[in-house]
Amino acid sequence: MRVDRRYVAVAAILGIFLLVQLGALALVEPFNSAGFQDVENPSDPTNSLLYVGAILVATVVMLGAFRYGGDRVIRAVLVVSSGYLSFYVFAVLLPAAPLPGLAAFAPAVALAGLVTVALWVHPEWYVIDAAGVVMGAGAAGLFGINFGVLPALVLLVVLAVYDAISVYGTEHMLTLAEGVMDLKVPVVLVVPLSLSYSFLDEAPPAESAEDDTGTDEGADPADEDDAAMADGGGDEATTPAPDDERDAFFIGLGDAVMPAVLVASAGFFAPVGVSSLVPGIALTLPALTAIVGTNLGLLVLMYFVMQGRAHAGLPLLNGGAIGGYLVGALAAGIPLVQALGLAPYL
Repeated sequence: MRVDRRYVAVAAILGIFLLVQLGALALVEPFNSAGFQDVENPSDPTNSLLYVGAILVATVVMLGAFRYGGDRVIRAVLVVSSGYLSFYVFAVLLPAAPLPGLAAFAPAVALAGLVTVALWVHPEWYVIDAAGVVMGAGAAGLFGINFGVLPALVLLVVLAVYDAISVYGTEHMLTLAEGVMDLKVPVVLVVPLSLSYSFLDEAPPAESAEDDTGTDEGADPADEDDAAMADGGGDEATTPAPDDERDAFFIGLGDAVMPAVLVASAGFFAPVGVSSLVPGIALTLPALTAIVGTNLGLLVLMYFVMQGRAHAGLPLLNGGAIGGYLVGALAAGIPLVQALGLAPYL
């Protein structure tokens, strides 16, 4: 019995999401020990609003760059940013070299440089995805230690609403995605539906991409609140032909990162008495159920994708993460007011 390749691809996307989520949970303590918690008050919800403001500015800048021919500049910035974020991850995971000063971080610099070069010279789908997992776990872990539960909840709610408006209302996320897809940078995860697929050979998306694929796409490296989309070169309600080299699912890296912020925050800022379920990783019960909720939302999202329906990713993904987190927090005996991060304000 032949297995539908789309289901294999969905399983791969679930695996990528789990790698980002568990990676973020594994990184929160090392990041904290390394002094990467930069905000003075992680429980201040205005931290989220400042970030949302930065999202809007970055979106305007990128749309302007795509309109006026600044694609190469944007690509260079994103590739360098990918290497820089990768350095943060490698710096806390790799043992320091027996050298003085910054030279002790030579192994991390070397690996981050390898990521940067690989993305610049050979951005094939597996390079994109590998870099995306490292970046996604790193970004979610950094946000997780800097955003307490309340700011994380505010961030996820606001970005879910923004994602819906930008896909169903203004549709500027679709325009942004068309520009980003051609850059071949790890703000969009790529999961092939055929062994012969090559992302390097992928043609730039046509202006009518939404009508052709029945889905939408979005990828902003700053806001990372992308809409999920699929591209099989035609109707995704049917299985693509085996020899179609363009068969792949695409999903924004932000769709994996944003829910993982709450996962990481739920693990790092767990109240006293709520311990980790796994030694060496901040996997508390609320963090675990947030993971379950996120991936249930992902399954619903991928169902819409395979049915050829346009759908913004974050309403389902963030909604699943929030719902799952609250279920786990209440099951762990955390009062609702405390679970929402509102206790200091009441």
